[in-house]
Amino acid sequence: MNLAIVHSRARIGVDAPAVRVEVHLGGGLPAMSIVGLPEAAVREAKDRVRAAIQCAQFEFPARRITVNLAPADLPKDGARFDLAIALGILAASGQISADALEGWEFLGELALTGALRGCDGTLAAALAVGASNHRLIVAPDNGSEAALASGVEVRTARTLLEVCAALEGRSALPRATPQDRKPTPVPDLADVRGQAHARRALEIAAAGAHHLLFIGPPGSGKTLLASRLAGILPEPSEVEALEVASIASASGHGLDLAHWRQRPFRAPHHTASAVALVGGGADPRPGEISLAHHGVLFLDELPEWSRHALEVLREPLESGSVGISRAARHCSFPARFQLVAAMNPCPCGWAGDPSGRCLCSSDMIRRYRARISGPLLERIDLHVEVPRLAPTLLRTDAPPGESSADVRSRVEAARRRQLARGPLPNARLGQGQTNAFCRLAQRDGALLERAVESLQLSARSLHRILRVARTIADLDGSDAIATPHLTEAIGYRTLERQGERAAA
Repeated sequence: MNLAIVHSRARIGVDAPAVRVEVHLGGGLPAMSIVGLPEAAVREAKDRVRAAIQCAQFEFPARRITVNLAPADLPKDGARFDLAIALGILAASGQISADALEGWEFLGELALTGALRGCDGTLAAALAVGASNHRLIVAPDNGSEAALASGVEVRTARTLLEVCAALEGRSALPRATPQDRKPTPVPDLADVRGQAHARRALEIAAAGAHHLLFIGPPGSGKTLLASRLAGILPEPSEVEALEVASIASASGHGLDLAHWRQRPFRAPHHTASAVALVGGGADPRPGEISLAHHGVLFLDELPEWSRHALEVLREPLESGSVGISRAARHCSFPARFQLVAAMNPCPCGWAGDPSGRCLCSSDMIRRYRARISGPLLERIDLHVEVPRLAPTLLRTDAPPGESSADVRSRVEAARRRQLARGPLPNARLGQGQTNAFCRLAQRDGALLERAVESLQLSARSLHRILRVARTIADLDGSDAIATPHLTEAIGYRTLERQGERAAA
């Protein structure tokens, strides 16, 4: 037989499209060519495969070998096709049975000795293989990761020789098993002293998946509060956890298998570029907003970020995804993150502090806050002032705050109320759902209209106030939005109120 077909998987973003590795042995001078949009690492497979086949004591055919990676218009990169190419050559030359390859897919890089090495994006490939009702063979390095995909049979092999022996029925490959989980204790909200207003806002943000901005002087606890948000969010479902793990696997940074069921918390430095935030590169990789999918993205010192880096967040904040377009390909990455940002009220950080130490002029404060565009601020639901704490609250014997476990129980109860109405948390309600679930009494509607007129709010800000009020009502166990719920939600538009005072 001069032709063999082996199945494998490519990596495009966080997707794993199927690839048919077609190997043909023809006449002519001995040579090997790989076609089907292979990049450099794929083209170099011919040297790795030749050495691996010979080290496994097989014969490398002295014929003209053509390897086609179909579909031909799909870019192929990395060394993930090495094992499939080697098996295709052995099957086409009759050294192993071509029928034994049916129902299997193969993923792995070959060392010159024939040993199998792992590759990135294995979890996404395993999920796709399970959907196609095939079985998968990977390197031991990827076994625990691939085993996270339920409903798919994953086997691990150390060498090319072991794979061939298993396909011929002479031995059995071990089944991949997931690594034991080791949940890491998350920072507890009990560490936060005082700041009742900020803690309340943090609970509302967790309950409704709202975006949050802390404004306060240095050392007031903004970062401490932000780091506690992930600990009071509901535990992710298995589907959400697998999505997050697939992104981490495809990022090239590696997947922490011991903690894959925990919500991510990402805190990039303010010098990070727009590409680092949203992803990109010649071979597009997910950025920080995708690595924070179903978790928290914390941006400290918000005005110190470059304007371009902040503006690229506007579309993902609304859509929950980001598209990366390059000349040869387009990738879409999920980015349903919860934004928590922190900033000082002025360049020196002490505007409004009772000590009176701030020396910034009103023009300096206005220019400092103007570094954050109005459209970005509109997309942040809660603007919360975090004042400097009194020294008595910082004593070691001061009473601790309420624990994360207690707050999480209220958050989960509020989420259950939301999910009983529909599949989305309040922050992600559409226009029609907002109109249906956030109805106001006549006098409350008039109150909201006066607030919108007074603060010169946009329609987007109005709808976000309604969704925050709906979350406050859910935390209160109320079926309807009452006046206290609405007034509290309006009170969280701090920067709009300050803008009105500045204009006056």
